Amino acid sequence: MSGFRLADFLPYQLSVTSNAVSRAVATGTAYESRFGLSAAEWRVLAAVTAAGTPTQVELGAATGMDKMTISRAVAALAQRHLLDRVRDSGDRRTLRLSPTAEGRRIHDIVAPQALEVEARLLAALAPDEADVLRAALARLRACAET
Repeated sequence: MSGFRLADFLPYQLSVTSNAVSRAVATGTAYESRFGLSAAEWRVLAAVTAAGTPTQVELGAATGMDKMTISRAVAALAQRHLLDRVRDSGDRRTLRLSPTAEGRRIHDIVAPQALEVEARLLAALAPDEADVLRAALARLRACAET
């Protein structure tokens, strides 16, 4: 007997929690039901809107999403005219991403809803616990990335 219990394994707990939180956001916002966006498409749209004009590589570094997931989401968003891909003026091989007016409109509807879901989830914690959780997650992420 190894003593390994999957339910107690931190990566498993983080994954299950991440999935549950993602479902709560999908259910509590309009990105899936009203706008037909996948979770990856919403994340990319939100990240691009926040970052200005990132490249797909920069999105990967900022979000931790894999290249293929980002590529598919960008293609889907561009096909629906929610993202523009524009050649970088300094390096014509590089494509920069930016939300279209419609992409920004959808973002501006969904983002406040996502913040409401976040507030509801964080209400389960004491205020200092929320701060500790954010700090602990940042340290775990930094440790995992080194």
